[in-house]
Amino acid sequence: MSALLIIDDDPEITSALSRGLALHGYETDAENRADRALSRLQTGVYDGAIVDVMLGADSGIDLVRMARASGVSMPILMLSALSDVEHRAAGLEAGADDYVVKPFNFDELVARLRVQEHRSAQHRPLPPLLVRRTRELKNDCASVTLTEREFALLDLLARHSGTPLSRGAIFDTLWAAEGSSNENVVDVYIGYLRKKLKNYNFHFEIKTLRNQGFILEGPAPQISEL
Repeated sequence: MSALLIIDDDPEITSALSRGLALHGYETDAENRADRALSRLQTGVYDGAIVDVMLGADSGIDLVRMARASGVSMPILMLSALSDVEHRAAGLEAGADDYVVKPFNFDELVARLRVQEHRSAQHRPLPPLLVRRTRELKNDCASVTLTEREFALLDLLARHSGTPLSRGAIFDTLWAAEGSSNENVVDVYIGYLRKKLKNYNFHFEIKTLRNQGFILEGPAPQISEL
């Protein structure tokens, strides 16, 4: 679990967590608003999250519930000064994997993170292979052959997994050199890829982000030259 998102509206807590976790080999980002935090959790770039129960006027419990409903599967650990059974139960029922009460022992917090890291690794699906020589996308259960342009598009998205690529950026990379002037070709080939892959469980998804472009979420295909 190398990359964590800390979601807390207390800058002192956020700073202390970031410094302490860095000493244990974690990279951290911080967010103090539930709406922005949900969008960041959905990018798939984080290996786990630490969420405070109280986020100003927002509820960390509601945030966790919405994240799980939208398909976020990473380990989530909740922090709170609220120690009663009802709040702990609410956090766990919303989808948190663990609940730690403030003030907490930092060594215990890291140990709990390690436990969730181990559990997540045991259930994490292996990423599919994108084989350049045969233009195949495959895993243990399925194999799909792509056209040359479909392969190039998926290859580009996979290499930028978790980062939105604008329509213009994709067009400039894959089509501009041919003299084509219509960026709509990007949408056409995104549609081709989605249709070809929709009946197979490769554990990733190509999503459209309004005003941002397209993003590959989930385990990105590993590129193989063989």
